[in-house]
Amino acid sequence: MGLPAATAFGFDRAGQPAALYVLQNARGLRAAVATHGATLVSLWAPGRDGAFADVTLGFDDVAGYESADNDWFGCTVGRYANRIRGARFVLDGTAYDLTANDGPNHLHGGGAGAFANVAWRAAAFARSGERGVVFTHRSPGGAEGFPGTLDVEVTYTLTDRNELRIEYRATSHRPTVVNLTNHAYWNLAGAGRGDVLGHVLTLFASRMTPIDDALLPTGEIAAVAGTPFDFTAPRRLGERIPPWDFPGHGYDHNFVLGGAPGELRPAAHLVDPQSGRSLTVHTTQPGLQLYSGNFLRGQRGKGGVAYPRRSALCLEAQHFPDSPNQPAFPSTTLRPGEIYQHTTVHAFGVEQEGARR
Repeated sequence: MGLPAATAFGFDRAGQPAALYVLQNARGLRAAVATHGATLVSLWAPGRDGAFADVTLGFDDVAGYESADNDWFGCTVGRYANRIRGARFVLDGTAYDLTANDGPNHLHGGGAGAFANVAWRAAAFARSGERGVVFTHRSPGGAEGFPGTLDVEVTYTLTDRNELRIEYRATSHRPTVVNLTNHAYWNLAGAGRGDVLGHVLTLFASRMTPIDDALLPTGEIAAVAGTPFDFTAPRRLGERIPPWDFPGHGYDHNFVLGGAPGELRPAAHLVDPQSGRSLTVHTTQPGLQLYSGNFLRGQRGKGGVAYPRRSALCLEAQHFPDSPNQPAFPSTTLRPGEIYQHTTVHAFGVEQEGARR
């Protein structure tokens, strides 16, 4: 098989052309990734009946990703995924003020300089059993308030084992903080095909970080046993979902993964009992953000399909939110001469009827 070819994906506001790369493996699984935001646009996976469905939310061209309807669909999030309290942190005695784009707080890297909003360079590759794209971006010092020029590389690889592997690498010429993830929204029944409250979820996490009304961690690390956050055994997502008046308005919480950070280990297993499609996430990151699509609002995505509230969920492998202001959390500091790197693997499968109900 030859190199994945680039096709036109429209022009961004700056007039730069965006490109889309379609990766296909020997078993028919397909993933499409775009240069705008180093974004996962679609993922076509088979169900129990052999039919393929696109299981992630997105748009048909770059204009959708630049619109107010985009809730970070499928993008690479950075420089810092999730929230930083007060849009401010102190590093080595110096305070840095960031873009405040979530009330008084910083969210997902900020505004125009956030990695979701920039054009990335792309290089496609093909090797035995694997096809992929390497995206690169240089974020200048001071972008969105972060210190240090950051050179970032994000590699998407689709394998013949029905795995989508995402590898992240970054270096900085000055001390800074970094927390990268992918913000894919998953509906294993197919994007726009009902809600995900009946999906069955397992999380390999016995602890989580509680949040306050601003959706920021309190600094506590709490056990999940006996709470609605206990997914250590398979449970339907909607079985005990927190009510709208609860912080997060449902699930929007970071879970502390078991095992040793830095080692690739299981983080989550998700099944749609109707189609049989399954997704298993492995990561080297210390945390996983579960978000139950609480603020989706019926915006129109690919093919004009509506994405209503809780019609998809996110499983974001990450460092903990607000880590620069929480000394008890694993550090997100990156210094000159060091390499930030981590890997997340999404493995797609099919389970027989009645499995994991």
